Amino acid sequence: MNIDRLLNDFPRIRPQLPPVYQDIYEQEYKDNRSGQNPVQNLSQRVESWMHRQVAGQASNGSILEIGAGTLNHMPYEKETSYDIIEPFTLLYEDSPHRERVRTAYTDICDVPDTLCYQRIISVAVLEHLEELPLTLAISACLLEPGGAFQAGIPSEGGFLWGLGWRTTTGLSYRVRTGLSYKTCMQHEHINNAPEIIALVKHFFKRVELRYFPLPHHHLSLYVYLHATEPEVNNCKLYLQKRGIVMDALE
Repeated sequence: MNIDRLLNDFPRIRPQLPPVYQDIYEQEYKDNRSGQNPVQNLSQRVESWMHRQVAGQASNGSILEIGAGTLNHMPYEKETSYDIIEPFTLLYEDSPHRERVRTAYTDICDVPDTLCYQRIISVAVLEHLEELPLTLAISACLLEPGGAFQAGIPSEGGFLWGLGWRTTTGLSYRVRTGLSYKTCMQHEHINNAPEIIALVKHFFKRVELRYFPLPHHHLSLYVYLHATEPEVNNCKLYLQKRGIVMDALE
């Protein structure tokens, strides 16, 4: 994969949802995270593998969670110094875990570069980001020495992942709404797993990968990435290109 070509493909523009999808989008999102029906419940149980992988590296340091959503990952964590990035405040404002959040930001660019974190984490988020390289470069700069960037992502673009959502979530969505879930997926998942992995490897020297259930892109549903040792020069060059200066790189 040509990394320069990939970097130049960002920021990406999300395909617009047709009006009939927009009308039910927010409610469907909340219902999907609630696990109210059997398919959603099964999906969350399988997805919990990502949460457990991320939380399994727990430390006593501070956490920044990217795309915290409904705060559904927070119960897996014990740390109290917990900041989040989430642009849609409606998702978490009524969460019973809200009081554990120290500071909430709407964008990673809003996080002061005087702060640093032992762990920067995300679960099922990186595939959605229009500014993925920017998010990764800034995350690398916000890590404490010895800190880790951790992410769980779907194996987007792989055979088993595609088969999985079409025969579970996609089928359930079709029954409930009469609409194709493929349109939602094309709107939501604008980055596939190989692209995400390539970008993480560009901004970090050491990247460990774990696949579930089998160790292959096309035979897995999810991938866990554990990245350490930021590639400072790559981060600096990309951020300079985007007109961003961070004290951590000076």
